Order: sequence, then structure tokens, then C-alpha cells
Amino acid sequence: MIKKKLAIVGIVGVPANYGGFETLVEYLLDMLPEFYDITIYCQSHSYSHKPDIYKGAKLRYLNLKANGVQSVIYDSVSLWKSVKGFDYILILGISGAITIPMIRPFTDAKIVTHIDGLEWKRDKWGFFAKRFLKFSEALAVRFSDAVISDNKHIYDYVQQEYGKDSHLIAYGANHANYVDPSPYKRKYSFITSPYIFTVCRIEPENNIEMQLEVFSENELSIPYVIVGNWNASEYGMRLYEKYSTKDNVILYNPIYTSDEINVLRSNCHYYLHGHSAGGTNPSLVEAMYLGLPIIAFGVNYNRETTFNKAIYFKDSKELLEQLLRLEEFDREAISKNMYKLARKNYSWKAINKQYVKMLKSI
Repeated sequence: MIKKKLAIVGIVGVPANYGGFETLVEYLLDMLPEFYDITIYCQSHSYSHKPDIYKGAKLRYLNLKANGVQSVIYDSVSLWKSVKGFDYILILGISGAITIPMIRPFTDAKIVTHIDGLEWKRDKWGFFAKRFLKFSEALAVRFSDAVISDNKHIYDYVQQEYGKDSHLIAYGANHANYVDPSPYKRKYSFITSPYIFTVCRIEPENNIEMQLEVFSENELSIPYVIVGNWNASEYGMRLYEKYSTKDNVILYNPIYTSDEINVLRSNCHYYLHGHSAGGTNPSLVEAMYLGLPIIAFGVNYNRETTFNKAIYFKDSKELLEQLLRLEEFDREAISKNMYKLARKNYSWKAINKQYVKMLKSI
């Protein structure tokens, strides 16, 4: 049987080092190559060793930057390279969506766009960037053969805003696993005592500053540990300089070893998730699969992902209130709920099957 050809556009690349879309593609490659001949476009300078094939997928490298403003060019060039010889083009994110109507006359491929969260709402973008991203989102929805929403709230938004049905497909999380803390006691002295943990990009819409303020300005006995890309922006560097010396705050730069990030996650007392924008966030579903009790910023996305079974807060005052009454919550019941929901809804095998079904449907 001749496999149909699928191009994947819009990620830094694989093997996945960082980011939700990269992780998504990493685990889609566990099943999708059985059904499709896959080519993935990757950012050249992120990989010193550049294999031609990974997990059965062909890798093609571009000397362009995959993130920030340059992502528009990176995604657009990837799309132009995909116009011939493919049956499907899967676009992850809307950065290059302005190119979709341009390539339409030159390709027979079915175009599928995963619109991610509502990127244009993110605080890190200025007025003109927000307008451009909203315009890109509209083009993606209008000119794609299929749209993927990773969260029920995003699915409802696409339906209401554009009158179009999308495919509701979340992320998998069963790659996250428990790691025994014993070998790590010397490196992380706090690891066998209660601590609150977060791993995320250091961006305004993830409410890191609010969370750090609550821990540093109040006499909370439990420490707050965060892993994030502090050096990636002036915002992150400013927060690091201000809070890294506080007694009950512990800040780490990105950790790319899965066992090491998992030992910090899987042994925390509570997982604190402050994301206020986006759809189904990978770090949140991973925390659920680890059976962590979760305190989440109470926006619709997070409530949908956790099926309203976590602890929620809407501002610094409410976060402090929730932290002060942690002992009142049934921590074990929340943990069990998170794990049960994650097993049912966020396994990679189920996600792979949904992608195959979605591609066949178009």
C-alpha cells in the first residue's frame, strides 16, 4: 500500500526539546508513520546533529528562526516548500497562516491548521501584533480544509466566531512518569518536604509575577519552585533578579532531562498552573497524568481541561486564600480525580487515533 504524504510545519523540530507542539509531534510519530509518509520542517540551528530521518519521518532543515516575529517567515517558507508532492499539510499554529490563501492555487494538498490557543490575546504582543495574529487566525480558519481545537472552549469559540466546526483533539500526557526522589536529595534538598511547583514559559499571561508576589510577600511556610526560561526575555530576567533571592522561592532555568523535570513535578505537594491564555496546556495535562493535586488559574481553558475538579483562583487575593487553606482540601481525592481524567482523555494512543481519523475524514 502506498502511503499518503503528510508535511508537518510550524515547530522547532524533533527530537522534541521544548514546547507543546514539539512534544505533540514527538508522540504522534509513535503511530502516524504507520499510516503516512511524513516530512517535518525543522529549525536548523537548534540541532547540531541533523539526522535525515527520525522515528520514520523525514526531517528537512531551514536556516530560519521558528519562534518570535521570524516564525511568520519560517512557517511561510515551510509552507511554500510543501506545495508539491504532499497529500496533507499539518500546520501547527497560526504564525504563517497569511500564506495559506497564497499557496492554495499551487497545491492539491488538504490543509489542516491547529490554531493552538487564541494567540492574539496574549499580553506579550503589542497592538499591531495582536491585530496581525487575529487576522492570521481568521485566514487559517477560512482557508484550511480542517481546523483542530485542543480545548472545548476553543472549539466553541471557533464555532461562534467563524461559524465553522473544528476537530476537538487534545494532547497526550502519558509520557510523564513518577521518579523516586531518593537519588536527588543532595541536589534538591527540598524534594522530600512539601513544596509547590510550576514549569512553564516565563510570559506575562502565565501569571508568574502574581504567583511570585504572593509567595514572597506573605509568610507562607511552603516553598515555591519554578522551572522556566528566565533568560529568554527582559521580563523573565527582571523577575529572576527580583525574586531569586527570596527565602521561600526557588527558581531554575529550563531542565531538558525528562527524569529530572519529572522528579521535581511528581514529588510536589501541589502543582500551580497560572496560564490565562491558550487551549489545553501540555504541562497541565502532564501534571494531571502524574496524579498531582492542581491549583489552576480559573479561566475557561483550565476548567475545561481539568473538568472543574481542581482548585481555582482568579487573582492574587484568592490565590493566597487557597494557599492558606490547603490543609482543608482533600488532596488525595483531587489527585485521584486528575489521574483518572487524564487516563481517560489524554493518552497518546487515543490522540494518535484521533489524528488518523481526522485526516481520513477530509
